[in-house]
Amino acid sequence: MQGPGPRAVGAMVTELVCVSCGERVAAAPRHAMTCTTCGPDRGTLDYAYDLAALRRRWARPDAPGGLATWLPLLPLRDGGSLPRLAVGPTPLVDAPRLANHLGVGRILLKLDSFLPSLSLKDRASALAVAQAGEWGCPTIVAASTGNAASSLATLAAASGCRAVLLVPQDAPMGKLAQIALHGGILIPIQGTYDQAFDLSTEVAARQGWYIRSTAVNPVLAEGKKTAALETALQMSWDVDDAWFVGVGDGCIFGALWKGLSELSAVGWIRKIPALMGVQAEGAAPLAQAWEARANVVPWHATTTFADSIAVGHPRDWVKALRAARSSGGAIMAVPDTLISEAMTLMARHAGVLAEPAGAASVAGILAGVDCGRLGRSDRVVAMVTGHGLKDAASLRRTFVMPTPVPPTLEAVIAAAPHDEERSRG
Repeated sequence: MQGPGPRAVGAMVTELVCVSCGERVAAAPRHAMTCTTCGPDRGTLDYAYDLAALRRRWARPDAPGGLATWLPLLPLRDGGSLPRLAVGPTPLVDAPRLANHLGVGRILLKLDSFLPSLSLKDRASALAVAQAGEWGCPTIVAASTGNAASSLATLAAASGCRAVLLVPQDAPMGKLAQIALHGGILIPIQGTYDQAFDLSTEVAARQGWYIRSTAVNPVLAEGKKTAALETALQMSWDVDDAWFVGVGDGCIFGALWKGLSELSAVGWIRKIPALMGVQAEGAAPLAQAWEARANVVPWHATTTFADSIAVGHPRDWVKALRAARSSGGAIMAVPDTLISEAMTLMARHAGVLAEPAGAASVAGILAGVDCGRLGRSDRVVAMVTGHGLKDAASLRRTFVMPTPVPPTLEAVIAAAPHDEERSRG
Protein backbone atom coordinates (compact mmCIF):
# COMPACT_ATOMS: atom_id res chain seq x y z
CA MET A 1 0.00 0.00 0.00
CA GLN A 2 1.39 3.39 -0.95
CA GLY A 3 1.30 6.54 1.12
CA PRO A 4 -1.01 9.35 0.10
CA GLY A 5 1.72 11.42 -1.57
CA PRO A 6 2.35 15.15 -1.24
CA ARG A 7 -0.88 16.26 -2.95
CA ALA A 8 -2.92 14.41 -0.30
CA VAL A 9 -1.68 16.71 2.45
CA GLY A 10 -4.54 19.13 3.04
CA ALA A 11 -6.13 18.01 -0.23
CA MET A 12 -8.02 15.25 1.59
CA VAL A 13 -10.40 17.85 3.08
CA THR A 14 -13.69 17.72 1.18
CA GLU A 15 -15.86 20.21 3.08
CA LEU A 16 -17.08 21.42 6.46
CA VAL A 17 -20.27 19.91 7.91
CA CYS A 18 -22.62 21.38 10.54
CA VAL A 19 -22.92 18.95 13.44
CA SER A 20 -26.60 19.82 13.96
CA CYS A 21 -28.28 20.18 10.55
CA GLY A 22 -25.68 18.54 8.32
CA GLU A 23 -25.35 21.58 6.05
CA ARG A 24 -22.19 21.39 3.98
CA VAL A 25 -19.87 24.37 3.65
CA ALA A 26 -16.94 24.70 1.28
CA ALA A 27 -13.67 24.52 3.22
CA ALA A 28 -12.21 27.68 1.73
CA PRO A 29 -9.77 30.02 3.51
CA ARG A 30 -11.44 32.52 5.83
CA HIS A 31 -14.63 30.46 5.74
CA ALA A 32 -17.54 31.18 8.05
CA MET A 33 -16.59 29.23 11.14
CA THR A 34 -20.08 28.23 12.29
CA CYS A 35 -23.29 27.26 10.50
CA THR A 36 -25.30 30.32 9.48
CA THR A 37 -28.55 28.36 9.81
CA CYS A 38 -28.01 26.87 13.29
CA GLY A 39 -26.01 29.70 14.81
CA PRO A 40 -22.80 29.56 16.86
CA ASP A 41 -24.25 27.61 19.82
CA ARG A 42 -25.57 24.59 17.89
CA GLY A 43 -23.92 25.11 14.52
CA THR A 44 -20.32 24.09 15.18
CA LEU A 45 -18.59 22.59 12.16
CA ASP A 46 -16.55 19.47 11.43
CA TYR A 47 -13.87 19.10 8.81
CA ALA A 48 -14.71 16.18 6.51
CA TYR A 49 -12.07 14.18 4.62
CA ASP A 50 -12.02 11.78 1.69
CA LEU A 51 -11.74 8.80 4.00
CA ALA A 52 -12.43 6.30 1.22
CA ALA A 53 -9.35 7.52 -0.64
CA LEU A 54 -7.27 7.46 2.51
CA ARG A 55 -8.43 3.91 3.23
CA ARG A 56 -7.06 2.85 -0.17
CA ARG A 57 -3.87 4.86 -0.19
CA TRP A 58 -2.62 5.68 3.32
CA ALA A 59 -0.42 3.13 5.06
CA ARG A 60 -0.61 2.99 8.85
CA PRO A 61 2.43 4.64 10.45
CA ASP A 62 4.63 2.41 12.59
CA ALA A 63 5.69 5.02 15.14
CA PRO A 64 4.42 8.48 16.16
CA GLY A 65 6.38 11.43 14.86
CA GLY A 66 4.46 14.43 16.10
CA LEU A 67 1.74 16.31 14.25
CA ALA A 68 3.36 15.77 10.85
CA THR A 69 2.49 12.07 11.14
CA TRP A 70 -1.17 12.98 10.62
CA LEU A 71 -0.96 15.55 7.81
CA PRO A 72 -3.38 13.66 5.51
CA LEU A 73 -6.02 14.04 8.25
CA LEU A 74 -5.32 17.72 8.90
CA PRO A 75 -6.66 20.79 7.04
CA LEU A 76 -3.27 22.32 6.21
CA ARG A 77 -1.72 22.91 2.81
CA ASP A 78 1.59 21.42 3.96
CA GLY A 79 3.62 20.70 7.06
CA GLY A 80 5.86 23.71 6.62
CA SER A 81 3.39 25.97 8.38
CA LEU A 82 3.53 23.98 11.65
CA PRO A 83 5.49 25.57 14.53
CA ARG A 84 9.12 24.54 14.83
CA LEU A 85 8.56 23.69 18.48
CA ALA A 86 7.77 19.96 18.52
CA VAL A 87 4.22 19.13 19.59
CA GLY A 88 4.28 15.43 20.40
CA PRO A 89 4.60 12.58 20.51
CA THR A 90 3.93 12.32 24.23
CA PRO A 91 4.38 9.22 26.43
CA LEU A 92 1.69 6.61 26.95
CA VAL A 93 2.61 5.10 30.31
CA ASP A 94 1.47 1.79 31.76
CA ALA A 95 0.87 2.42 35.48
CA PRO A 96 0.44 -0.98 37.19
CA ARG A 97 0.81 0.31 40.76
CA LEU A 98 -1.89 2.90 40.16
CA ALA A 99 -4.13 0.31 38.47
CA ASN A 100 -3.77 -2.04 41.41
CA HIS A 101 -4.55 0.73 43.89
CA LEU A 102 -7.58 1.91 41.91
CA GLY A 103 -8.90 -1.62 41.44
CA VAL A 104 -8.77 -1.94 37.65
CA GLY A 105 -6.92 -4.41 35.48
CA ARG A 106 -4.79 -1.91 33.58
CA ILE A 107 -4.49 1.85 33.29
CA LEU A 108 -2.59 3.69 30.61
CA LEU A 109 -1.81 7.37 31.22
CA LYS A 110 -1.50 9.57 28.14
CA LEU A 111 0.83 12.31 29.30
CA ASP A 112 0.00 15.34 27.19
CA SER A 113 1.20 17.26 30.22
CA PHE A 114 4.62 16.76 28.57
CA LEU A 115 3.84 19.06 25.62
CA PRO A 116 5.71 22.41 25.36
CA SER A 117 3.28 24.46 27.48
CA LEU A 118 2.51 21.39 29.66
CA SER A 119 -1.01 21.09 28.22
CA LEU A 120 -2.88 19.08 25.56
CA LYS A 121 -4.07 22.45 24.23
CA ASP A 122 -0.75 22.72 22.36
CA ARG A 123 -2.15 20.34 19.75
CA ALA A 124 -4.91 22.82 18.94
CA SER A 125 -2.69 25.90 19.20
CA ALA A 126 -0.17 24.42 16.76
CA LEU A 127 -2.90 23.93 14.15
CA ALA A 128 -4.28 27.43 14.78
CA VAL A 129 -0.86 29.04 14.40
CA ALA A 130 -0.22 27.04 11.23
CA GLN A 131 -3.57 27.87 9.64
CA ALA A 132 -3.34 31.54 10.60
CA GLY A 133 0.03 31.63 8.85
CA GLU A 134 -1.40 30.01 5.73
CA TRP A 135 -4.25 32.53 5.73
CA GLY A 136 -1.90 35.48 6.21
CA CYS A 137 -3.29 36.47 9.62
CA PRO A 138 -0.48 37.83 11.85
CA THR A 139 -2.65 38.26 14.98
CA ILE A 140 -4.50 35.49 16.81
CA VAL A 141 -6.99 36.12 19.61
CA ALA A 142 -8.27 33.57 22.11
CA ALA A 143 -10.45 33.33 25.19
CA SER A 144 -9.35 30.81 27.77
CA THR A 145 -9.60 29.67 31.37
CA GLY A 146 -5.80 29.61 31.25
CA ASN A 147 -4.33 26.61 29.43
CA ALA A 148 -5.40 27.50 25.91
CA ALA A 149 -4.05 31.03 26.37
CA SER A 150 -0.70 29.93 27.77
CA SER A 151 -0.50 27.32 25.03
CA LEU A 152 -1.14 29.86 22.29
CA ALA A 153 1.39 32.27 23.79
CA THR A 154 3.98 29.48 23.75
CA LEU A 155 3.38 28.35 20.16
CA ALA A 156 3.02 31.93 18.91
CA ALA A 157 6.40 32.79 20.42
CA ALA A 158 7.95 29.84 18.58
CA SER A 159 6.36 30.97 15.31
CA GLY A 160 6.69 34.75 15.48
CA CYS A 161 3.01 35.69 15.37
CA ARG A 162 1.07 37.97 17.72
CA ALA A 163 -1.24 36.47 20.36
CA VAL A 164 -3.94 38.39 22.23
CA LEU A 165 -5.26 36.45 25.22
CA LEU A 166 -8.48 37.15 27.15
CA VAL A 167 -8.40 35.34 30.49
CA PRO A 168 -10.44 35.64 33.71
CA GLN A 169 -8.45 37.65 36.21
CA ASP A 170 -8.56 34.80 38.75
CA ALA A 171 -6.83 32.30 36.44
CA PRO A 172 -3.90 30.45 38.10
CA MET A 173 -0.80 32.60 38.37
CA GLY A 174 1.39 29.96 36.72
CA LYS A 175 -0.68 30.17 33.54
CA LEU A 176 -0.75 33.96 33.60
CA ALA A 177 3.03 33.99 34.00
CA GLN A 178 3.42 31.65 31.03
CA ILE A 179 1.40 34.02 28.87
CA ALA A 180 3.36 37.11 29.91
CA LEU A 181 6.82 35.53 29.73
CA HIS A 182 6.16 34.18 26.24
CA GLY A 183 5.23 37.65 25.04
CA GLY A 184 1.50 37.13 24.73
CA ILE A 185 -0.69 40.23 25.08
CA LEU A 186 -2.41 39.32 28.36
CA ILE A 187 -5.80 40.92 28.97
CA PRO A 188 -7.26 39.84 32.33
CA ILE A 189 -11.05 40.13 32.28
CA GLN A 190 -13.04 41.24 35.33
CA GLY A 191 -15.57 38.50 34.74
CA THR A 192 -16.02 34.87 33.75
CA TYR A 193 -14.56 32.72 31.03
CA ASP A 194 -17.91 32.83 29.24
CA GLN A 195 -17.74 36.63 29.11
CA ALA A 196 -14.17 36.45 27.83
CA PHE A 197 -15.31 34.00 25.15
CA ASP A 198 -18.02 36.33 23.86
CA LEU A 199 -15.56 39.23 23.81
CA SER A 200 -13.04 37.20 21.81
CA THR A 201 -15.54 36.58 19.02
CA GLU A 202 -16.53 40.26 18.96
CA VAL A 203 -12.98 41.60 18.86
CA ALA A 204 -11.96 39.05 16.20
CA ALA A 205 -14.81 40.22 13.97
CA ARG A 206 -14.07 43.91 14.60
CA GLN A 207 -10.30 43.71 14.11
CA GLY A 208 -10.13 40.98 11.47
CA TRP A 209 -8.01 38.77 13.73
CA TYR A 210 -7.76 34.99 13.51
CA ILE A 211 -9.73 33.44 16.37
CA ARG A 212 -8.47 30.55 18.46
CA SER A 213 -11.50 30.05 20.68
CA THR A 214 -12.95 26.57 21.07
CA ALA A 215 -16.00 25.52 19.03
CA VAL A 216 -15.98 28.75 16.99
CA ASN A 217 -12.93 27.51 15.09
CA PRO A 218 -13.24 23.90 13.84
CA VAL A 219 -9.50 23.51 13.25
CA LEU A 220 -8.94 23.27 17.01
CA ALA A 221 -10.68 19.89 17.17
CA GLU A 222 -8.46 18.72 14.31
CA GLY A 223 -5.42 19.45 16.46
CA LYS A 224 -6.88 17.89 19.60
CA LYS A 225 -7.95 14.73 17.78
CA THR A 226 -4.27 13.92 17.19
CA ALA A 227 -4.14 12.88 20.87
CA ALA A 228 -6.51 10.03 19.95
CA LEU A 229 -4.64 9.17 16.74
CA GLU A 230 -1.31 9.08 18.57
CA THR A 231 -2.66 7.06 21.49
CA ALA A 232 -4.20 4.45 19.17
CA LEU A 233 -0.89 4.10 17.33
CA GLN A 234 0.98 3.68 20.62
CA MET A 235 -1.50 0.95 21.56
CA SER A 236 -0.74 -0.84 18.27
CA TRP A 237 -4.31 -0.01 17.15
CA ASP A 238 -5.82 -2.30 19.81
CA VAL A 239 -7.71 0.36 21.77
CA ASP A 240 -8.88 -0.37 25.31
CA ASP A 241 -12.34 -0.65 26.77
CA ALA A 242 -12.85 2.93 28.01
CA TRP A 243 -11.06 6.25 27.72
CA PHE A 244 -11.53 8.89 30.43
CA VAL A 245 -10.91 12.63 30.03
CA GLY A 246 -11.78 15.81 31.91
CA VAL A 247 -14.40 17.94 30.16
CA GLY A 248 -15.07 21.68 30.18
CA ASP A 249 -16.16 23.12 26.84
CA GLY A 250 -16.36 19.62 25.35
CA CYS A 251 -13.90 20.23 22.51
CA ILE A 252 -11.24 17.71 23.58
CA PHE A 253 -13.89 15.10 24.33
CA GLY A 254 -15.59 15.56 20.97
CA ALA A 255 -12.23 15.65 19.17
CA LEU A 256 -11.17 12.30 20.63
CA TRP A 257 -14.31 10.73 19.18
CA LYS A 258 -13.71 12.37 15.79
CA GLY A 259 -10.18 11.05 15.59
CA LEU A 260 -11.19 7.54 16.61
CA SER A 261 -14.14 7.49 14.21
CA GLU A 262 -11.82 8.47 11.35
CA LEU A 263 -9.41 5.70 12.32
CA SER A 264 -12.34 3.29 12.24
CA ALA A 265 -13.43 4.58 8.82
CA VAL A 266 -9.99 3.96 7.30
CA GLY A 267 -9.92 0.50 8.86
CA TRP A 268 -7.10 0.95 11.35
CA ILE A 269 -9.05 0.11 14.52
CA ARG A 270 -11.78 -2.50 14.98
CA LYS A 271 -13.90 -0.51 17.41
CA ILE A 272 -14.26 2.86 19.06
CA PRO A 273 -13.74 2.65 22.82
CA ALA A 274 -16.34 4.01 25.21
CA LEU A 275 -15.46 7.65 25.85
CA MET A 276 -16.10 8.81 29.40
CA GLY A 277 -16.21 12.55 29.99
CA VAL A 278 -15.58 13.76 33.54
CA GLN A 279 -16.78 17.11 34.85
CA ALA A 280 -16.45 18.69 38.28
CA GLU A 281 -19.76 18.71 40.17
CA GLY A 282 -19.55 22.48 40.50
CA ALA A 283 -19.27 22.94 36.72
CA ALA A 284 -21.29 20.13 35.17
CA PRO A 285 -23.80 21.39 32.59
CA LEU A 286 -22.80 18.64 30.16
CA ALA A 287 -23.18 15.88 32.76
CA GLN A 288 -26.55 17.37 33.70
CA ALA A 289 -27.66 17.33 30.06
CA TRP A 290 -26.42 13.78 29.63
CA GLU A 291 -28.38 12.51 32.62
CA ALA A 292 -31.51 14.38 31.51
CA ARG A 293 -31.10 13.30 27.86
CA ALA A 294 -31.61 16.92 26.93
CA ASN A 295 -29.81 19.87 25.43
CA VAL A 296 -27.35 21.79 27.57
CA VAL A 297 -28.69 24.53 29.82
CA PRO A 298 -25.84 26.97 30.59
CA TRP A 299 -24.91 27.57 34.23
CA HIS A 300 -24.52 31.18 35.34
CA ALA A 301 -21.86 30.33 37.93
CA THR A 302 -19.37 27.53 38.54
CA THR A 303 -17.63 26.43 41.74
CA THR A 304 -14.63 24.14 41.34
CA PHE A 305 -10.90 24.35 41.92
CA ALA A 306 -10.40 22.61 38.54
CA ASP A 307 -10.14 25.91 36.68
CA SER A 308 -9.47 24.39 33.26
CA ILE A 309 -12.88 22.71 33.23
CA ALA A 310 -14.75 25.48 35.11
CA VAL A 311 -17.07 26.25 32.19
CA GLY A 312 -20.72 27.19 32.69
CA HIS A 313 -21.61 27.48 29.01
CA PRO A 314 -19.84 24.68 27.12
CA ARG A 315 -19.44 25.80 23.51
CA ASP A 316 -18.86 22.37 21.99
CA TRP A 317 -21.78 20.68 23.72
CA VAL A 318 -23.27 19.17 20.56
CA LYS A 319 -20.00 17.40 19.71
CA ALA A 320 -19.50 16.32 23.32
CA LEU A 321 -22.93 14.71 23.63
CA ARG A 322 -22.42 13.08 20.23
CA ALA A 323 -19.10 11.61 21.39
CA ALA A 324 -20.62 10.05 24.51
CA ARG A 325 -23.65 8.72 22.66
CA SER A 326 -21.86 7.37 19.59
CA SER A 327 -19.09 5.64 21.54
CA GLY A 328 -21.36 4.02 24.11
CA GLY A 329 -19.79 6.17 26.81
CA ALA A 330 -21.15 8.80 29.19
CA ILE A 331 -20.50 12.16 30.81
CA MET A 332 -20.30 12.14 34.60
CA ALA A 333 -19.71 14.62 37.40
CA VAL A 334 -17.34 14.08 40.33
CA PRO A 335 -16.74 16.15 43.47
CA ASP A 336 -13.60 18.23 43.91
CA THR A 337 -12.59 15.97 46.79
CA LEU A 338 -12.34 13.03 44.38
CA ILE A 339 -10.29 15.09 41.92
CA SER A 340 -7.95 16.03 44.77
CA GLU A 341 -7.65 12.37 45.78
CA ALA A 342 -6.87 11.42 42.18
CA MET A 343 -4.07 14.01 42.06
CA THR A 344 -2.48 12.45 45.13
CA LEU A 345 -2.85 8.87 43.91
CA MET A 346 -1.38 9.66 40.50
CA ALA A 347 1.63 11.31 42.10
CA ARG A 348 2.25 8.59 44.70
CA HIS A 349 1.53 5.51 42.61
CA ALA A 350 2.57 6.58 39.11
CA GLY A 351 4.95 9.53 39.56
CA VAL A 352 2.63 11.76 37.53
CA LEU A 353 1.86 15.28 38.74
CA ALA A 354 -1.36 16.54 37.19
CA GLU A 355 -3.36 19.73 37.54
CA PRO A 356 -6.98 19.22 38.68
CA ALA A 357 -8.43 19.05 35.16
CA GLY A 358 -5.69 16.61 34.17
CA ALA A 359 -6.52 14.39 37.15
CA ALA A 360 -10.27 14.50 36.50
CA SER A 361 -9.89 11.50 34.19
CA VAL A 362 -8.54 9.37 37.04
CA ALA A 363 -11.21 10.78 39.36
CA GLY A 364 -13.75 9.41 36.88
CA ILE A 365 -12.11 6.00 37.07
CA LEU A 366 -12.26 6.17 40.87
CA ALA A 367 -15.96 6.98 40.66
CA GLY A 368 -16.49 4.07 38.27
CA VAL A 369 -14.80 1.64 40.67
CA ASP A 370 -16.71 3.01 43.67
CA CYS A 371 -20.08 2.42 42.00
CA GLY A 372 -19.12 -1.03 40.69
CA ARG A 373 -19.01 -0.15 36.98
CA LEU A 374 -15.27 -0.82 36.75
CA GLY A 375 -13.29 -3.71 38.16
CA ARG A 376 -10.22 -5.91 37.83
CA SER A 377 -11.17 -7.08 34.35
CA ASP A 378 -11.27 -3.57 32.88
CA ARG A 379 -8.55 -1.82 30.92
CA VAL A 380 -8.75 1.96 30.78
CA VAL A 381 -6.95 4.97 29.32
CA ALA A 382 -6.74 8.24 31.24
CA MET A 383 -5.91 11.42 29.34
CA VAL A 384 -3.66 13.63 31.49
CA THR A 385 -4.27 17.00 29.86
CA GLY A 386 -2.21 19.36 32.04
CA HIS A 387 0.76 19.35 34.43
CA GLY A 388 0.36 20.02 38.15
CA LEU A 389 2.93 22.80 38.19
CA LYS A 390 0.62 24.95 36.07
CA ASP A 391 -1.58 25.43 39.14
CA ALA A 392 0.58 25.43 42.26
CA ALA A 393 -2.24 26.75 44.45
CA SER A 394 -4.31 23.65 43.77
CA LEU A 395 -1.41 21.43 44.82
CA ARG A 396 -1.64 22.93 48.30
CA ARG A 397 -5.08 21.35 48.67
CA THR A 398 -3.58 17.87 48.39
CA PHE A 399 -1.07 17.86 51.26
CA VAL A 400 -0.35 19.27 54.71
CA MET A 401 3.03 20.93 55.19
CA PRO A 402 4.99 18.96 57.86
CA THR A 403 6.13 20.79 60.98
CA PRO A 404 9.78 21.90 60.64
CA VAL A 405 12.24 19.97 62.81
CA PRO A 406 15.56 20.97 64.41
CA PRO A 407 18.67 20.41 62.24
CA THR A 408 19.76 17.28 64.11
CA LEU A 409 20.20 13.65 63.05
CA GLU A 410 17.85 12.44 65.80
CA ALA A 411 15.07 14.79 64.70
CA VAL A 412 15.35 13.69 61.07
CA ILE A 413 15.23 9.99 61.99
CA ALA A 414 12.24 10.57 64.25
CA ALA A 415 10.40 12.48 61.53
CA ALA A 416 10.99 9.86 58.81
CA PRO A 417 8.40 7.04 58.79
CA HIS A 418 9.60 3.48 59.22
CA ASP A 419 9.48 1.30 56.11
CA GLU A 420 6.34 -0.52 57.20
CA GLU A 421 4.59 2.81 57.88
CA ARG A 422 5.65 4.15 54.51
CA SER A 423 4.30 1.09 52.70
CA ARG A 424 0.82 1.91 54.03
CA GLY A 425 0.95 5.48 52.71
